[in-house]
Amino acid sequence: MTSVPFDPSAEAAGATRRILDDTLHGDARGVVVDSPPGAGKSTLVVRAALELAAAGRPLMVVAQTNAQVDDLVLRLAEKEPELPVGRLHSNDPDPYDKALDDLGNVRKSARAADLAGLDVVISTAAKWAHVKGVEPWGHAIVDEAYQMRSDALLAVAGLFERALFVGDPGQLDPFSVVGADQWAGLSYDPSASAVTTLLAHNPELPQHRLPVSWRLPASAAPLVSGAFYPYTPFRSGTGPGDRRLSFGVPSDGSGPDRVLDEAAESGWGLLELPARHTPRTDPEAVRAVALVVRRLLDRGGAAVSERSEDPVPLTPDRIAVGTAHRDQAAAVRAALAGLGVAGVTVDTANRLQGREYDVTVVLHPLSGRPDATAFHLETGRLCVLASRHRHACVVVCRAGVADLLDEHPSTEPVQLGVTVKFPDGWEANHAVLSHLSEHRIAWSPRVSP
Repeated sequence: MTSVPFDPSAEAAGATRRILDDTLHGDARGVVVDSPPGAGKSTLVVRAALELAAAGRPLMVVAQTNAQVDDLVLRLAEKEPELPVGRLHSNDPDPYDKALDDLGNVRKSARAADLAGLDVVISTAAKWAHVKGVEPWGHAIVDEAYQMRSDALLAVAGLFERALFVGDPGQLDPFSVVGADQWAGLSYDPSASAVTTLLAHNPELPQHRLPVSWRLPASAAPLVSGAFYPYTPFRSGTGPGDRRLSFGVPSDGSGPDRVLDEAAESGWGLLELPARHTPRTDPEAVRAVALVVRRLLDRGGAAVSERSEDPVPLTPDRIAVGTAHRDQAAAVRAALAGLGVAGVTVDTANRLQGREYDVTVVLHPLSGRPDATAFHLETGRLCVLASRHRHACVVVCRAGVADLLDEHPSTEPVQLGVTVKFPDGWEANHAVLSHLSEHRIAWSPRVSP
């Protein structure tokens, strides 16, 4: 029997059509959509908002951060400049992106009553939680629903009748500043994600998934899908050879240059430093990260993709460095400044979530550590760091992480009623390290005087 070739555009269009049909014409109170990295989640949210507005359905949109809210407002204005949109904001100074002031179709206010009657009103979950005494909206779209805690959903659930929940189940879990062990296993655990609690109480709700990542290249999608999304696999929207990364300046033979050549060829590179227990802001590893970025720019990197047949220069704004901790990010920024590099994004996985770059350089969360804590083994953290790139990802790490994992198997207590997250961080780390070992460049940097 002849197999039908995989058509990413047709698969994605079919999934979107089914999602919109359930959202606009179904009778369920909620529709859940799982989206892998770079699958067009924001595009889906914008399209659903436009179709609901065109159908005369009053709509509120819930996002998790002000940056996400402003981005959605700008995207809606770009697609439909005449659509009346409300931006509900806080009373804080400078509460929204000033670019919104140039949009004639956008009305901004700190009071929901001032935005009544508009086709679409958008705000953060935190702001919506303070809205009282208004007529409920017929529909809501909850963006980044897996990063929303269930208590935040409870606070806004009375404001709408039906909702579309869109999010990435492989990313970081919702953040909480207090321990939540006392609620573990309960159906109303406030620290659980909005989607987890929603489905625990409403297992019959329609569930969909977007099957194609338009961000991750063909070299990355199989690893990220297999390591982090084993039950909801996805494919890359591009094939081998559709994207190419090249350098105008040849390698100087150093470790950073050799790992860049490996990453350009295969999409992945592991710059492995000698095994050693180090401080969290490991000076050698931090400098190695900075040197990789410096050489990436010095060698005149250029990218070819489906977006452009001609090579596009790799500029600092298309490069990101990802770390696990803020002090590591600060150390990398200082090291880059010392090398004369500016304009490169350097941040933690939490802050890089949802963003996209051509090349990423990652300081492995377990590099140089004497132990493997739950924080450093969190599946979502590694998933975010390994899934921001369109062309290549370089990981800087000290040797010995595989042994560290074997010496520190998971000892988290088993809690009744809690769905075990699979794959766990231990298994996901092993899967990623096994793949990276095929692209390893061992390097012993010379100690600076």
